Amino acid sequence: MCGNSGDYVIPLQQAKKVAVAYSGGLDSALALKILPEYYGAEEVLAVTVNVGLSDDEIQQCKDKAELLDVPWTLIEATDEFANDFITKAIMANSDYEGYPVATSMTRQLIARKVAEFAVAEGCDAICEGSTGKGNDQYRMHNVFTLFAPELNVIVPVRDFNWTRDEEKKLSAEYGIPYKAGIGDDLTMWCRSIGSGEVDNLTMRIPQEDYIWYQYPENAPDEPVTISVEFKEGLPVKVDGKTGLAEIIHYLNELAGEHAIGKIDMFEDGLIGLKSREAYEAPAAKVILTLHRDLEQLCLTKEQVQYKPDIERLWAYMVYHGGWYHPVTRDCEAFIASSQWAVNGKYEVQLYKGNIDITSRESASGLFAPELRSLATTGFDQRDSGPAVKIHGFQYSILGLRGLPED
Repeated sequence: MCGNSGDYVIPLQQAKKVAVAYSGGLDSALALKILPEYYGAEEVLAVTVNVGLSDDEIQQCKDKAELLDVPWTLIEATDEFANDFITKAIMANSDYEGYPVATSMTRQLIARKVAEFAVAEGCDAICEGSTGKGNDQYRMHNVFTLFAPELNVIVPVRDFNWTRDEEKKLSAEYGIPYKAGIGDDLTMWCRSIGSGEVDNLTMRIPQEDYIWYQYPENAPDEPVTISVEFKEGLPVKVDGKTGLAEIIHYLNELAGEHAIGKIDMFEDGLIGLKSREAYEAPAAKVILTLHRDLEQLCLTKEQVQYKPDIERLWAYMVYHGGWYHPVTRDCEAFIASSQWAVNGKYEVQLYKGNIDITSRESASGLFAPELRSLATTGFDQRDSGPAVKIHGFQYSILGLRGLPED
């Protein structure tokens, strides 16, 4: 059997035992039915990796797998995602073109877990639900290749060149239920809304498509004040809440209610195609805003100037499927070494999309008003005279040579 793709056909990779990276969504659920019928699979195993799904979503994954008579395994990875992935994202001020790197991390964690599962179960192939136009196919494939190099990778949506409407029609024919409307990808750090499906540049994402974020007109008319404490670059307490996962869940609800965390942007994908992407990330917005501010207080001038270059490389590598690449680890080593002094406490007011810092304190900050303030005498201004003269020598030489004509 062959998959059609325009005017040519692609032979379908045959397999006997396949582990499916299964989210319960349209793509991966359809794969459970397609694998035996078109890829020769004698055994299909559905594997859901929890990186922040709701209880309802987990139950729906289980119910749909049972409906299709496919064995289902749930692998818990919420704590690992929070403690090993999000921690690095915070210390790196994670940002790719305005997107707080999230889905790109979860895809690679999920891929590793599924690959390890597939190897342990003696599978000869791994299947995932990426499209041929998106980014996840690269991320998943890179990690599958790294952790299960002997296994074949099957990507039905890409093989058959299906559109989303064609998938929905086929799912209906097979009796596979799917959620109406545009799809989403939920993680605790950032939720993607209809990735690759938001084609209308004049459409405002409806309020009902968000689960945390409230538009300003729907947000409370009174601000809320929160306290946030950082230790070695990470938030350790917010309004008495401790543990990174609990802090993130708390801020997603509270900051989202106050119109914080909406992202609506154009994103340059791995294959250079621009897409309009909508996200909501209330906790990430608050935490990263305060973390950057605290670094400005606690890091040296040279660290503040140079660290963003390392952060950009880190974000680029993670976005492009390089979480396990050696250079990503190298970036993380530099970033982590800078965080020992990033400690402090904040009082912050949240109000209709604004994050207003009302109080800062840090025992390891480098702010020295007794030296810098114009109202103090701790620094003798006359000491600067000789230094300024020496610094100006290069300009004297330039003056003698002259400047180019405009």
